[in-house]
Amino acid sequence: MRMEKTDVVVIGGGLHGLSAALHLARAGKYVTILERSWVGRHASGSTAAGVRTLNRHPAEVPISLEAMDMWHNMQAIVGDDCGFQAFGQINVAEFESHVPVLEKRIAMMQAAGYQHEELIDRHELLQLVPTISPHCTAALIARRDGAADPHRTLAAFRAAVEAEGVTIVEGCRVTAIEITGADWKVCTEVGDYGAPVVVNAAGAWAADIAAMVGDNIPLGHKASMMIVTERIAPLLKPVVSVVGRPLSFKQSDQGTLIIGGGLQGRADIAAQKSFVDFNELAKGARAATDLFPCIGPLRIVRTWAGMEAKTDDYLPVIGASPNAPGVYHAFGFSGHGFQLVPVVGAILADMIVHGGTNRQIEAFSASRLMCQRAVA
Repeated sequence: MRMEKTDVVVIGGGLHGLSAALHLARAGKYVTILERSWVGRHASGSTAAGVRTLNRHPAEVPISLEAMDMWHNMQAIVGDDCGFQAFGQINVAEFESHVPVLEKRIAMMQAAGYQHEELIDRHELLQLVPTISPHCTAALIARRDGAADPHRTLAAFRAAVEAEGVTIVEGCRVTAIEITGADWKVCTEVGDYGAPVVVNAAGAWAADIAAMVGDNIPLGHKASMMIVTERIAPLLKPVVSVVGRPLSFKQSDQGTLIIGGGLQGRADIAAQKSFVDFNELAKGARAATDLFPCIGPLRIVRTWAGMEAKTDDYLPVIGASPNAPGVYHAFGFSGHGFQLVPVVGAILADMIVHGGTNRQIEAFSASRLMCQRAVA
C-alpha cells in the first residue's frame, strides 16, 4: 500500500485539531488531518461553546486570557466571528452564604495580578440580568467573556484550513503508529501516512493514540448533557452559572435557551455513542428555573450528551510526548476546551516549528499524569 507523505499528520478533526493544522499551515507546513468519523463529530459538535476566562484553574488563566484576545479578533483569524458575542459570563451567589466563595476567588485572582474578574452586588446583577430571581445576592463577572456558535466555529475553522491547503481525510480510523527511519508511519483503514511530526488531538480516543507511541496516559471520559428549549423573546445576554449547583445558562441568537453545566450522561466510547440520563438532567432544569422562574412553562425541544476526554486533575495535556520525538499531544480538556482552541493551535505550531514556546504550559505536561499513575 502506497504511503502518503506530509510534514505533519494531525489525528482528530475536532476544533483543536483544526486549530493546530491552521497555525501549522500558516507557518509553511503541509498538513494532513485524519478523522475517524467526520469533522466536529463529537465534543466540538456537542459543546455549549462558552468562551470563558471566568473561574478558570489558575494554571489555565494565562493561556485563557491570550485566547480571549484571539476570540475578540476571530474575524481576522478565520474569516468569521464564529457567532462570538462578548456579553460577559456571570457566576451568581444565590444566597449570602455563597458570597465568601466569590470573595475567596477574587482575592486569589487579584493576588496573582489578574483583574479580569470583578465582584458585583445585587443591584448591578439585576441591572445586567433583570429576569434573574431577586433572591440572588451577588456575582462574579468577566465582562469580555461570552459564547459563540459551535457549528459556525467548526465551519469557519474548516474553511480556513482548507484555504491554506490542508488535506482533511474523514472516515479514516488510525490503527497503528510506527517509526520508520526519521518519520512516523500512521496506519489507517484507508491507507498509510508518513510524516516526521504527529499531533494527537483525538479527544476521547487520545489515550489509545498516545499508547501507540509508548505514552501510557491515564484518561477518563465525560458525557456532558445539554438542554435546548423552544424559542422565546430576548431574556438575557450574559452566560449565567451559579455557585454550588451545575448550571450554565444562555440564550442563543435564535431565541432558544441552552442549559448545561456539566451534568453527566453515559458514554460508550467503543461504539461512539452517548446517552442522556434524564433524572440527572433534571437537576440542571431545576437550577435554571430556580434562578429564572419565568422559564418554567417552556418546552424542551432537544437534549444531547457529548463525548470528551477527562484527566484526573481536569487540566489538559498540551505539548511534546515524553517518549516519542516528533509527537505532540492536545487533549483532555475535560469540558472546558472550546475557549482555548485558538491559542492551543498557536502553542503547538510554536513547539513544532520553533522547538518551544514562551507560554506557560508546564502544568499541562503528559508526564505529570504518567507519573501519578506510576506512583499509584
